Amino acid sequence: MTKTGAESSDQPIDHQIEVVLFDMGGVLIRLGNLDEELGVTGMSSQEFWDRWLTSPAVRSLERGSADVDVFADGLAEEFSLDMERSEVIARFTAVPRGLFPGAVEVVRSVPQHLRTGVLSNTNMVHWENQPDNEIVRGLFKHNYVSYQIGLMKPDREIYDYVIADLACEPASILFIDDNQMNVDGARSAGMRSEVAKGPEQAAAVLSAYNVSTSR
Repeated sequence: MTKTGAESSDQPIDHQIEVVLFDMGGVLIRLGNLDEELGVTGMSSQEFWDRWLTSPAVRSLERGSADVDVFADGLAEEFSLDMERSEVIARFTAVPRGLFPGAVEVVRSVPQHLRTGVLSNTNMVHWENQPDNEIVRGLFKHNYVSYQIGLMKPDREIYDYVIADLACEPASILFIDDNQMNVDGARSAGMRSEVAKGPEQAAAVLSAYNVSTSR
């Protein structure tokens, strides 16, 4: 069995969880290899994603402060992409590939007395056009989508915003993300948070925290 963040975390696991939040891409939604799709070379996948999270072009789009044309031009400059704006946009739009098999079942395994939600860095292009988007929206009671609220992970402000909106103690929130940087940000705000890549690892985290009906 794959070792999950919950199994390796130094955080004591308590069972007073009131809210379970999921990242979308990489946890519930299958993503194409964006670095390969854009033709980025010379860095590892983790290096690419770390740079992606701090990219001015990406942050502007996913905070809702830039349109897709401005984003594409900025991204092409930052990552030295040798392609036209329209091609950057087309390749970027196609990155979400729909829900992983088993993703819906993992979310629905959270006991009904707990609240569930999405906490995701995303943009209008993906949120509105991704495959299965109606299913994704219908899964959750709370959608914290970066471009709609003008905040994004791993910045402390987005976690504080979510905590205030949920009106509960930070330690009663469990957040599952596929990127360690985002998990660290959530933990610094007092949330319980673990890394999971795909539904199987997410299910293992839920089980470890005793918040799954599928144990």
